Amino acid sequence: MPMSSDIDEPQVRLSDRGAATRGALLAAARDVFTEAGFAQAAVTDIVAKAGASVGSLYHHFNGKADLYLTLFEEFQVRQQERTRDAIHAIRDAGETDSMRLFVAGARAYLDGCLAERDVAKLFISGDGPPGFDRIMRQRLNKWARRNAGLFHAEAGGVDEPLVIVLTGAMAGAVSEVSLRDDESASRKLAEDIIAIIATVQNPKAQAEDTQ
Repeated sequence: MPMSSDIDEPQVRLSDRGAATRGALLAAARDVFTEAGFAQAAVTDIVAKAGASVGSLYHHFNGKADLYLTLFEEFQVRQQERTRDAIHAIRDAGETDSMRLFVAGARAYLDGCLAERDVAKLFISGDGPPGFDRIMRQRLNKWARRNAGLFHAEAGGVDEPLVIVLTGAMAGAVSEVSLRDDESASRKLAEDIIAIIATVQNPKAQAEDTQ
């Protein structure tokens, strides 16, 4: 009678192979999308670059749009991790000022756009699946609102005007930083924008200071 490990091993190898194929398809889709754009990208080009088959693509994904949205979701997860880590780092160092915490998260988000300029530009360019612009806006608003939640209004919840200002500022910053071709200019722009955002005053903090 075979050992249980002898039975499980082929399943593990198959699972590893499936994960490798999925990863290769995503890497190939990223390359093809950033080179040709979403609209002009062909499934055949993606599977050829991945060394896979059309059948394997549809085994792991629903199609080209699903590949694009998966790349976006994975990018957003990395952005959330960058933001969280930056905020936690300065908070652990003793920082309690809400605006400084927000600025640390905003800087980390823009740094992520600069570190992955190819996909950041792809997602901002407007060349995506139908309805993606709305998804992008919703996700950025969700990010800004979550971080603006650092600022609490007197009656509870968050300060809505402040959230709107910060959300709008970050939306414009992400777009401009991601779309510029000159990386050094993009980095300087990101720092200049962060410096301006840092001057925004928290109305609640101002009110407490005057009491």
